[in-house]
Amino acid sequence: MTATAHEPTPADDARDKPDPTGQTMKKAALMLMAAAATTVLLPATAHAEETRQTFQSPSGNIQCVLETEGGSTTPIALCQIANKIFTVPAGSGRGQTDEPCPGDSGSGNDFRLDQGQPGFIRCSFAALTGGAGIPGQTLVYGQSRSLGAVTCQSQPTGMTCTDTSTGHFFRVSRESYQVG
Repeated sequence: MTATAHEPTPADDARDKPDPTGQTMKKAALMLMAAAATTVLLPATAHAEETRQTFQSPSGNIQCVLETEGGSTTPIALCQIANKIFTVPAGSGRGQTDEPCPGDSGSGNDFRLDQGQPGFIRCSFAALTGGAGIPGQTLVYGQSRSLGAVTCQSQPTGMTCTDTSTGHFFRVSRESYQVG
């Protein structure tokens, strides 16, 4: 076995010299504090994502939100379609407390499913994104998102949101809709 001599490098020299200013220790302490802060903040971020999810169909024509509302822990699904060729019978849309929609706000662009309740056409007042125009994550066909027992799945035939605990649902596409 033959041994080879090792030529000293600048890195070897730096390791052998003391650090009189303590900069190496300060850098290590800062890196540890940053890692600890990241660890502490991640659970809060993950929790926020669990209670509100925004997503859209591959075409971008259907935008949806899965969330809990008003301090409740009951999940709801809301979807809004931008371009459609179907019509809905007058008076089909309703508000959250079952009141009829005023004017033309029950146009069939908005759908809602509350866990434990049948899906319905809801009154349309504004964009789901609050007018900010921020699209959610695109769900390719076959992908789904869930919050509690409510699951929405993107399909070539449209977006379907289902309460897996009751079977209640809504399905919406450019051509048609179903609620139940």
